[in-house]
Amino acid sequence: MGNRVALTGNEAVALAMKQIDPDVVAAYPITPQTDIVQYFSSFVSDGKVRTEFVTVESEHSAMSATIAASSAGARAMTATSSQGLALMWEMLYIAASYRNPIVMPVVNRALSGPINIHCDHSDTMGARDSGWLQLYSENAQEVYDNMIQAVRISEHPDVLLPAMVCQDGFITSHGLENLVVEDDALVRGFVGEYKPEHSLLEPKRPMTVGPLALQNYYFEFRKQQAEAMHRAKPIILDIAREYERLTGRRYGLFEAYQMDQAEVAVVVLNSTAGTAKVVVNEFRKRGVKAGLLKLRVLRPFPREELIESLRGLKAFSVMDRADSYSCLGGPLFTEIRSIMYEEATKPIAQGFVYGLGGRDVGLDDIRAVYQSTVEAAEAGKGQSDVAYIGVRE
Repeated sequence: MGNRVALTGNEAVALAMKQIDPDVVAAYPITPQTDIVQYFSSFVSDGKVRTEFVTVESEHSAMSATIAASSAGARAMTATSSQGLALMWEMLYIAASYRNPIVMPVVNRALSGPINIHCDHSDTMGARDSGWLQLYSENAQEVYDNMIQAVRISEHPDVLLPAMVCQDGFITSHGLENLVVEDDALVRGFVGEYKPEHSLLEPKRPMTVGPLALQNYYFEFRKQQAEAMHRAKPIILDIAREYERLTGRRYGLFEAYQMDQAEVAVVVLNSTAGTAKVVVNEFRKRGVKAGLLKLRVLRPFPREELIESLRGLKAFSVMDRADSYSCLGGPLFTEIRSIMYEEATKPIAQGFVYGLGGRDVGLDDIRAVYQSTVEAAEAGKGQSDVAYIGVRE
């Protein structure tokens, strides 16, 4: 039985890291992630973890140090946001190709320019094709639980891929919430001791890291990464079931809220789901069969499971807190619409971009999205272009 406490999302992440007690954490502060490494550094200075805490001069160096530590056999972590994630860009691909099971909390924040320190998902959406697993979190409870499960998922011998654990900057990262935290012993027992299959520090088993691979082998490396991503999906579900048996909290690839017999639905990520659930309840009271799909796992993409949930709908809308500038809509919308292409009967699909740079999204905004989805279902035709919610024209 866990303990109920009040923590911000960043405090919840730092506490999870303390309970996991990683071997190495490389730290470089960036708003709104700074609290995570700040709180964790106090655990280090107070002797509450055995972690080697490495301060570096940039996010590029933070990821470089984390990759080196992981390659040497350490359970290694770092944390970042926005421009920091962008500065890691070169190293993100290297971490994935080295198959380093690094876990990195990312506090979602807009990318410049103009300079903006508030929430949107342009940072992690830009990194979605780098070969990292991506878990998204509605609130402090979910980011705490995702952090703990991400360690097991990444380190599973059939996966061995790095993972980002995402939450919304200044919304859940700094908002105080009640959540249940587990005892240190339970968390450490769940994540277990990390026993890397390979390590640079084993002289009797020499290995090469960072070799040149041109036309002869590069393709094979990339295919193996894709296969590992495919294998991650059932493992994520197995670990979630094990976590549920210990804590009572259930997780899947996504949360289907009020989807029983739903005729219209909206798909969202992270904290917007909480507001959207209120609107779903309102529409249900009016007799509208409305539902919500909140994605927890974006990489690997839960294709078959989402198709099954969307198949019976008359219409659905996808809300993206990022734009792809493809003129086809946000990245989540284009992926979800594409998986429905081969369905014999396709629901009407609509895309909405919202909340860029921390622009607030309220009940009226989400009511408008649901109302538009209902009208599309009734008319048998949706909007032709992606709509922007809450922007001044």
